Amino acid sequence: MNRVIYPQLLRPGPPRPSGQRLAARHGPTEERHTVPGGGALMLALAAGDRVTVINDEGGQPVELITTGMDGRGAPLGSNPREPHALQMALAQDDPGLARLARGIKARGIDLSSRCAIAVFGPDSPAGERAEFPIAQTGWLIVVAPSQPMDPETDRTASPLTLLINRATPGVRLAHDLPDPLADPILDIRVKSATAEAYLVRAGEYIQVLDVDGRQCTDFQCFDARKLDRGIQNPLDVTTTRTILGHSYAHPGLHSKYFDQDMTPLIEVVQDTCGRHDAFAMACSAKYYDDIGYPGHANCSDNFNAALAGFGVDPRKGWMAANFFFNTWIDAQGVLMMDEPWSRPGDYVLLRAMTDIVCVSSACPDDTTAANGWHLSDIHVRSYAATERFQRASAWRPMPDSQPIMTRQSAFHDQFAALTRDFIDYKGFWLPSTFPNSSPEEEYRACREGVAMMDLSALRKFEVTGPDSEALMQWVLTRDIKKLGMGQVVYSAMCYPHGGMIDDGTLFRMGPDRFRWIGGSDYGGEWMREQARALGLNVMIRSSTDQLHNLAVQGPHSREVMDRAIWTAPHQTAITELGWFRWTPGRIGGPEGAPVVVSRTGYTGELGYEIFCHPKDGPTVFDAITEAGSSRGIRPMGLAALDLLRIEAGLIFADYEFSDQTDPFEAGIGFTVPLKSKPDDFVGREALLRRKEHPRWKLVGLEIDSRVPAHHGDCLHVGRAQVGEITSAMWSPMLGKQIALARVDVTHAEPGSQIEVGKLDGQQKRLPARITAFPHYDPGKERPRS
Repeated sequence: MNRVIYPQLLRPGPPRPSGQRLAARHGPTEERHTVPGGGALMLALAAGDRVTVINDEGGQPVELITTGMDGRGAPLGSNPREPHALQMALAQDDPGLARLARGIKARGIDLSSRCAIAVFGPDSPAGERAEFPIAQTGWLIVVAPSQPMDPETDRTASPLTLLINRATPGVRLAHDLPDPLADPILDIRVKSATAEAYLVRAGEYIQVLDVDGRQCTDFQCFDARKLDRGIQNPLDVTTTRTILGHSYAHPGLHSKYFDQDMTPLIEVVQDTCGRHDAFAMACSAKYYDDIGYPGHANCSDNFNAALAGFGVDPRKGWMAANFFFNTWIDAQGVLMMDEPWSRPGDYVLLRAMTDIVCVSSACPDDTTAANGWHLSDIHVRSYAATERFQRASAWRPMPDSQPIMTRQSAFHDQFAALTRDFIDYKGFWLPSTFPNSSPEEEYRACREGVAMMDLSALRKFEVTGPDSEALMQWVLTRDIKKLGMGQVVYSAMCYPHGGMIDDGTLFRMGPDRFRWIGGSDYGGEWMREQARALGLNVMIRSSTDQLHNLAVQGPHSREVMDRAIWTAPHQTAITELGWFRWTPGRIGGPEGAPVVVSRTGYTGELGYEIFCHPKDGPTVFDAITEAGSSRGIRPMGLAALDLLRIEAGLIFADYEFSDQTDPFEAGIGFTVPLKSKPDDFVGREALLRRKEHPRWKLVGLEIDSRVPAHHGDCLHVGRAQVGEITSAMWSPMLGKQIALARVDVTHAEPGSQIEVGKLDGQQKRLPARITAFPHYDPGKERPRS
């Protein structure tokens, strides 16, 4: 009998690997590290390793210090010198370098020897590399030195990327964990697929570290004094969610965790990962039995074994806070899971609020992607209650970036004396509200008097070089060639498909020097990508950490700024400074701290922004406070700013615009001069097409209801949804509820009746009508005044 072959069903050749692109994944022999501008990093190296230093943004000098394991110098080059840059950095007593200083001392590294070499210089182009083979096992310290930046110049500090190619992959040196945050009390390795229990006293800190990355760890704890009395109440996530008002479970950590008696057990101090499970139970025997793996090791049984010594009764399944477990609930209410986001050395730092018995596991799940398909260890350290750690969580500017912990701005201590309510806004702690006040009171102070607020989280980039104007003309929608020295222009930055990357202001600092100030870290990366693709001679360096800024806004802001800021006779005086212009100045007089002042803002009022180096932050804050005291200047938080900007029709990222909306849909079509701009720019063809065939329009709404509307509420005409609210508020000045909304152009005419959908969008409706915006001062006469 002949066999019939169906060739159309045959897939020739071996199988191909799954198609996926993963950020920050490197081969088994390669490590990647980031050295921040003005910072330093220490690593252990082995003979045969290879080091590559990359000048990410260009213009950043580097000092490399190498020693043997005994701390004696073993320089990489032929012209070694003493590590002057490192010595100067450590002498400044920077808290960010305190752990490095402890590590150098603990390893006996001699900084008086000629163990350093200098690499790169102020003219080094972005992406320049230097490679070094390592001849002997020892220590490497990479320093990115910097001097305080004058706000009028472009001399900033920028980050470095460090690549380590290991000669022997998998061999551990002394660096398999980051150095302790302080002298540890406990130092416990939780081996893969096991659990360990331990006692921590009230006020002490617990650091739970992911050793190799992408490894989950369940955490549970008990009030130790209750255990002494036979009361076995563990940390309870349902109680915690209810008390903190987060009853709908979502990824991440709560600020505190409580037991079933509502006793607070721990608080979260630092988190370098940001993605954790907040609702599922620890894995149990039943889970593995039901999926066909009877007898599989599990966290619940491991908890039982570890806790037996503390007299805790076993349970078939334990509730827990599961650090680094990447879970979420989808739109249909189904619990979903994928690989953890954690990377080697990521950690959660907790503080015990009473004496607690804790247990930590290294999850044994090798049946799913829960641990990245590779089981590894967890490490636990504890620190004394007398230590002090800044509250912080991780911010990753790009998906493959190393985490940056939440920073305090130059004005943080001054604001912290006035409020405890700070929120993490794009990697900075910024004030949200103030006690014995309200957002509405701060809003009125800005509308009627003068207020000041911290806007240091704005991203700043120095764009310099002979092709800087050509680059900005290409990446921004505005006609940059019309921008004169001392002028500022508001513009959009778009992708080729017309979607927005960012909006922001461009300062012309000189013929071939610009400063872009926006909200997105990717704005700088996008400019670098475009410059590389076009071969332009231009350097784009971040100055966010070198320039912090206060906004001084309100009808009396000109008087306050005139009192505080001195300007040279040949520069524009504060009282003469026009709208969307800037001038250099100094605090109090010709020898005062240098600043740059722009007549810009985000409130719809007459206002100014003042930029300074962080070292001068307290001086600037005190000068503004003193100058404004007679006018009753008030501090203002982000909650009040949101009211001001909605009322003034000013847009906000991920609310009014995103990479799926163009400037016309975002309500800033005036930034796209399609007819008058003589040069092509990124997204022009798409924007021509989008303008001719619009689907959405940003409009104003007046809502005839006291029931609050919110971002994301659907808008309906009859049964059909025709748009959504992007931002909404009750306007104290106008005495009504207003909103910004994105609506289908069919229903976008002013005066059109529309309804705001609540509940499921159908069962409850709020009557509204389409209006023009801004709702407040539509002619922008107040900021122009």
